Amino acid sequence: MSEFYPEGCLIDTAANQRYIRSAEGLAEAAIEGRILEARAVLCDASHSLHVDLPCMKGIIPYREGAVGIEEGLTRDIALISRVSKPVCFVVKGFEETPEGRRAILSRREAQEKCRYEYISRLRCGDIIPARITRLESFGAFCDIGCGLPALMPIASLSVSRITHPSDRFTPGMDVLGVVSSLENGRVCLSHRELLGTWEENAAMFSQGETVAGIIRSVEEYGVFVELTPNLAGLAEPREGVYPGQQAAVYIKSIIPSKMKLKLVIIDTSPPANERKPPKYFINSGHIDRWVYSPPGCSKLVESVFT
Repeated sequence: MSEFYPEGCLIDTAANQRYIRSAEGLAEAAIEGRILEARAVLCDASHSLHVDLPCMKGIIPYREGAVGIEEGLTRDIALISRVSKPVCFVVKGFEETPEGRRAILSRREAQEKCRYEYISRLRCGDIIPARITRLESFGAFCDIGCGLPALMPIASLSVSRITHPSDRFTPGMDVLGVVSSLENGRVCLSHRELLGTWEENAAMFSQGETVAGIIRSVEEYGVFVELTPNLAGLAEPREGVYPGQQAAVYIKSIIPSKMKLKLVIIDTSPPANERKPPKYFINSGHIDRWVYSPPGCSKLVESVFT
């Protein structure tokens, strides 16, 4: 297990609280080079972050706010957006101010440590924890350690197609991802491989059942209804339905050789705002190859991590 986590994961742990609640604890952490967390309460006019420590005030000077800030590769919004949120840091030292003693902190060094000791050692196929930070039409941005970002493209979120990552995630949600690419320090993650194969998902349902689903798209020839993020079926056309609606569907047939489910929409209800945490079939380790399609199916759906 890595010692590097998305920001916010350490702040309430007993070890973190022990270090930040006293000057002696902060001094010990400085000697050890330990990564700590506390909440940023202010970004001042010079874009330095002020941090709320139980024992004294703390400050992350502008140039220490993030990897790439000094070089102009990281925008100032990366600092401004941390106000009221946990930030990671290492303790660099202390200074006396008219208001009292203050801890000098560096988020940049914590990120560099994470990048060198953790991210640089990742391989494609590694399964890692991440926290959703921002949703865009093309994908979900994640914190994979100390505020360092990775992207989950929308096509990799699930086998069942969605129109926007907000159909799956909300900011702050903790998820897992598979490292799908590592290029020039940029990390991309995939998600669908952890949500089960066609067979694993289809095994949760039986012909003749009426089950809950979500309408994902409406076509002239039928309505695609998602039963799980990695399993959708085609229902007969029905007037008045639209994407996002909840649906009760009758399962007419399950056909593994064609990866098909034939459904009938019984009833619909308004879209749900709640996003449930993902159900994972794989939650740790490493995968080199993942095959979604069942044995004997004419169509091969797979992911290969190299």
